Amino acid sequence: MTPQPWMPGDGAPAEKRHAPATLRNRDAIVAVLADWLPVAGTVLEVASGSGEHAVHFAAAFPQLDWQPSDPDPAGLTSIAAYRAEAGLVNIAPPLALDASAPEWPLDRAGAILCINMVHISPWEATLGLFAGAARLLAPAAPLILYGPYVEPDVPTAESNLAFDASLRSRNPAWGLRDTDAVKAAAADAGLAFAERRAMPANNLMLLFRRT
Repeated sequence: MTPQPWMPGDGAPAEKRHAPATLRNRDAIVAVLADWLPVAGTVLEVASGSGEHAVHFAAAFPQLDWQPSDPDPAGLTSIAAYRAEAGLVNIAPPLALDASAPEWPLDRAGAILCINMVHISPWEATLGLFAGAARLLAPAAPLILYGPYVEPDVPTAESNLAFDASLRSRNPAWGLRDTDAVKAAAADAGLAFAERRAMPANNLMLLFRRT
């Protein structure tokens, strides 16, 4: 059975879900992760969604232990199904983790990766992500974000403007975030902005490091 296309928040738990963008962006993300991830340790992926990224990244970086997570039961079920199918020894069972929660179900990580959550969640989830990263990461360890953003002095692509409008019509608490606001919130939590990479389809990868 072909997994059905899925967006976080859709539907009840079911076996493998499919987030179409993962097949288009995963290799471009891997190329940047190769520069930014540590050589060893545990990578916590916050808001892993369907789990398709998690198994692809675990295969691409066999020297790293991959810890997927998600707050959505549908996501956790899908992640577990992809993990079982992949049979990789370096990917752990998924954790139920709400980025906005004051406590997370683990107390340390060598790196944190968060893909396509910041715009598909309330702002409180981003603030919680930064607070959690500050708790879990050692000094200089990376927090890596991927997704579409609004940048001051950079024209926003029409497709991103349309996507932003669609998100806000679905949930007024969602929407593309301004990179200056993201950087300021990260700094307030003790995370220094380190690098920006432009990605295909008008996305960005943003690197922060624990101070």
